[in-house]
Amino acid sequence: MTQPKRAVVIGAGFGGLALAIRLQAGGYQTTLLEKRDKPGGRAYVYEDQGFVFDAGPTVITDPSALAELFNLAGKRLEDYVELLPVSPFYRLCWEDAPAFDYVNDQAALERQIAERRPADVEGYRQFLAYSRDVFEEGYRKLGAVPFLTFRDMVRAGPQLARLQAWRSVYSMVSHFIQDEHLRQAFSFHSLLVGGNPFATSSIYTLIHALEREWGVWFPRGGTGALVRGMVQLFEDLGGELELNAPVKRIEVTDDRISGVTVEDGRHYQADALASNADVMHTYDQLLGTHPRGIRQAKSLGRKRFSMSLFVIYFGLDRPPENLEHHTVCFGPRYRELIDDIFNGETLADDFSLYLHAPCVTDPSLAPPGCSAHYVLAPVPHLGKAPIDWAVEGPRYRDRILEYLERYYIPGLRDHLVTCRHFTPEDFRDELNAHLGSAFSLEPILTQSAWFRPHNRDARIDNLYLVGAGTHPGAGVPGVIGSAKATASLMLEQLGA
Repeated sequence: MTQPKRAVVIGAGFGGLALAIRLQAGGYQTTLLEKRDKPGGRAYVYEDQGFVFDAGPTVITDPSALAELFNLAGKRLEDYVELLPVSPFYRLCWEDAPAFDYVNDQAALERQIAERRPADVEGYRQFLAYSRDVFEEGYRKLGAVPFLTFRDMVRAGPQLARLQAWRSVYSMVSHFIQDEHLRQAFSFHSLLVGGNPFATSSIYTLIHALEREWGVWFPRGGTGALVRGMVQLFEDLGGELELNAPVKRIEVTDDRISGVTVEDGRHYQADALASNADVMHTYDQLLGTHPRGIRQAKSLGRKRFSMSLFVIYFGLDRPPENLEHHTVCFGPRYRELIDDIFNGETLADDFSLYLHAPCVTDPSLAPPGCSAHYVLAPVPHLGKAPIDWAVEGPRYRDRILEYLERYYIPGLRDHLVTCRHFTPEDFRDELNAHLGSAFSLEPILTQSAWFRPHNRDARIDNLYLVGAGTHPGAGVPGVIGSAKATASLMLEQLGA
């Protein structure tokens, strides 16, 4: 009886988990190696004094992609995790204008748009039609298709040209909508995948249609509950998850990977290897002595990486009041602040924030009568702004909490039970993220699809990539899509 082929996946983030499930269900005996003491990657979970804090992604926008993972294993998503609908999707707030509740209700959206600028109602309809067109081409058709050759890009070229992919998200939104606050409301989404709305390809307007298609969801028990459900599915299929197993190096012989060695000396044999680790870390550190690793790291070092994030996790001894689950708090500047975030060499005096209040949907994430929150501010990565976060972190935290108290959560600091923060240096040190980037390579057109690191390495043919650094990119739907693209290549090899 022949032994099953063995696959090793490095990193138990959403991309690594989704890939490991597909490989285990498809015939590989799969081992998933995770550096930290819990799975999840950026979707790590912190617990303190009865509060549960999701560290990272909190917006689930394509439950069908998750359901597909469970279905291919003969299981049902709802038997592992319950997804709760979130409405409004986001409350968008400005200091100088009324709030905008971004809901999946055309009449309610149009009513709010008309209150700002009646002529923009028709413009929004046209923008939605455009967004849906991009969604069909860019997400449904190409989101899980690997771009291994330039011919793949050429084949997609006519559609990309028709959709004016060279234009920025903000430029395309502005083509349809004139009110500045509405332009912000419909262009900020690219920030959710690490993109500058003024530089990211208009292809990323598809996020709006994606949210309108399936809604916005939140797992009961937090995003960590979805991670646990995926781990359970993987283990139910016979997969093996090893925690506290940071990979030290990838072993290569004659341009083929034979396995990996972890920090404590354990060795794992592999017929195929996929890395969900940061793409620069994979080539520069794990393959740092191999010519391919050296060459790719040098090439990646010339590319543009996304901004980083400063995140504060805090618990209050009272329930959330006058908050929605997701609130986007726009500061006084938009274009200028985003330019400072992506290109500035210092920390701006102002900020825009995303405030997460999950107890609005699921009170179980905090002790009775209390509430768990996190708030994040996009900030420059470490290669742009060499900030000493040990010094600036506490100051920035205090400025943000004071701002939230003034505008959104009166009495916040009097009710504070627990508080911690996560800086770009933590992204670098905890997640091995190059330059502390929160989303890997910046999603500009010349770093997308074929121009992004490929799902299979061009020289080491049993080395694969999955996650934010490869096609199609960051965000939960993106990395789940990358797992589908990468799995198709690995399972094709298995059947060869």
